[in-house]
Amino acid sequence: SGVLAIILAKRLLETDRYDTIVVVGVDILTEFVVSGFQSFKAVSNEVCKPYDVSRDGISLGEGCGTIVFTNRPEYSSIVNHQSIIVSGGASSNDANHISGPSRTGDGLLLAIQKTLEESAIKPIEINYISGHGTATLFNDEMESLAITDAQLGNIPMNSLKSYFGHTLGAAGVIESIIGLHSMRENILIGTYNFNELGVSKPINIIKETYSSPVNICLKTAAGFGGCNAAVLFQKVKA
Repeated sequence: SGVLAIILAKRLLETDRYDTIVVVGVDILTEFVVSGFQSFKAVSNEVCKPYDVSRDGISLGEGCGTIVFTNRPEYSSIVNHQSIIVSGGASSNDANHISGPSRTGDGLLLAIQKTLEESAIKPIEINYISGHGTATLFNDEMESLAITDAQLGNIPMNSLKSYFGHTLGAAGVIESIIGLHSMRENILIGTYNFNELGVSKPINIIKETYSSPVNICLKTAAGFGGCNAAVLFQKVKA
């Protein structure tokens, strides 16, 4: 829902009816939420291990994040004569299951392809992918299929959920904020608790944090009800 909100903000700004939009993502951990995920047998007893061979479920978290999107130059955050724009975004629905992800990755693949098409960006131009990475067996496998089918298997990719858990409705916004920080600081953050790749397709999971130019960042998400979304952040000259 956080990534969808970012896409909606982009669309509304493009209408010229609004010049500034605030996107907020928030979720709190409740007994109802925990019991629901436990009923799926989807919660790990330890810190989650996204994309790892020994992953066994999610870690739940809570949090809040806010991003301000604007068309007004005087409000833009400019660093080294550059600002960051949302150059593309798309969503899709694979109609697979009310809670389970698609087994093929076709829905997420479509969202990624439409995002790249809108942005006029080639897969090889992307510097970093902030993945969904819940650490369930089915989600991470599905992501690996979508990422490789989109010709993005060599692009450095991480999941941030092993740091603070799956924050559900806040996840897309919080993880986008960290992606924007990575772009500002030109760093790629390692996937905490990842040791050995445990999905069938060769994706390039970041193990240790290191410095590297990050001019284009792809953020992906996959949620309940077959929802998939992707958004592309890009540095431009201010």
